[in-house]
Amino acid sequence: MSLSFVELGQITDINPRLPRDTDETQKVSFLTMASVSENGEILNQEERILSETKKGFTYFERNDVLLAKITPCFENGKAVLVDKLNHQIGFGSTEFHVLRPYDDALDARYLFYMVWNDRFRFLGQSAMKGAAGQKRVSADFLKEFRIPLPPLAEQKRIAAILDKADSLRRKRQQAIQLADQFLRAVFLDMFGDPVTNPKGWDVDLFGNVGTLDRGKSKHRPRNDPILLGGEHPLIQTGDVANSNGYIREYSATYSDIGLKQSRKWSAGTLCITIAANIAKTGILTFDACFPDSVVGFLPSEKVTVEYIQHWLKFLQRSLEASAPESAQKNINLEILRNLNLPVPDKFLQEKFSTIVNRVLKVENDSSNSLSLKGNLFESLSQKAFAGEL
Repeated sequence: MSLSFVELGQITDINPRLPRDTDETQKVSFLTMASVSENGEILNQEERILSETKKGFTYFERNDVLLAKITPCFENGKAVLVDKLNHQIGFGSTEFHVLRPYDDALDARYLFYMVWNDRFRFLGQSAMKGAAGQKRVSADFLKEFRIPLPPLAEQKRIAAILDKADSLRRKRQQAIQLADQFLRAVFLDMFGDPVTNPKGWDVDLFGNVGTLDRGKSKHRPRNDPILLGGEHPLIQTGDVANSNGYIREYSATYSDIGLKQSRKWSAGTLCITIAANIAKTGILTFDACFPDSVVGFLPSEKVTVEYIQHWLKFLQRSLEASAPESAQKNINLEILRNLNLPVPDKFLQEKFSTIVNRVLKVENDSSNSLSLKGNLFESLSQKAFAGEL
């Protein structure tokens, strides 16, 4: 029996309105954009009174799905099934879309996974509208987006499979976080705080210690089908932000025509995001293209790429704090080029790079099976998205 694909607008209430007869004295949960993680979780929730919150914020209820609409929060995977709200009703950032599934047609957790995967994010990013830095996924895109719609029992079975795969993926992420904490401590011991430079290393400008340039994507519209679907890997800001330091996967590709209007960077390039989630980094493990929302860095003989990557981690918060306050924070290439960089002795940097590689090898060896499960989650998500699971 063939599986039907249905537009979300037919099986969900998108951005529903607060009922007029709602008790305005009741307590509600409140979520900022920062309250929602890129791992599909609620990090914290405030408590407010409905009458003080209903204007100027987005209304939702328990078991709705929240989806960030603005770049790059959307691309980075900020979405959550709000099944664990402290109160039945919630309000939050106006940069959320709300999807409320029709109970008789669509399982809420199944819906969450349909809008929380790489392919959906790529298609949504391609359809974004608005000025640079303030592009958003429209409600019309959501209403017209088609998903496979098996019977409810089958939806619940698929969601349960994805729950288990996602749980295993999270364990791998925890192992990576422990490794990162260890390397941070090693960095401080070897080089000192790079902001205060207590060991008195010579200082140079970041732009003087290697090649630092933005990615390219000249053709408009960027989602033109002739650009896509070939053999050339295309890295997006979300791929960098979610890479855990090394970019080993990609969800989109350029055709030969797409490659001609872009630029392919070599494996070993340090990719740096310059919008919203500022200074997130990932080292390419394969040759790839990326758009101008990502900067590529290739080191000179003065520095190692591992030293630069970990140095930037210490500067990330200050770079975010100094970025202009707008719908999307961003920094430009000149800000990066003019950063003051302590330059330790090269042999110490190389020693640190050796430690980094050894730690990553141990981490990869110990979590190899979990890594396979992480890849399995993405594979299962795509099969579910295509109606093949």
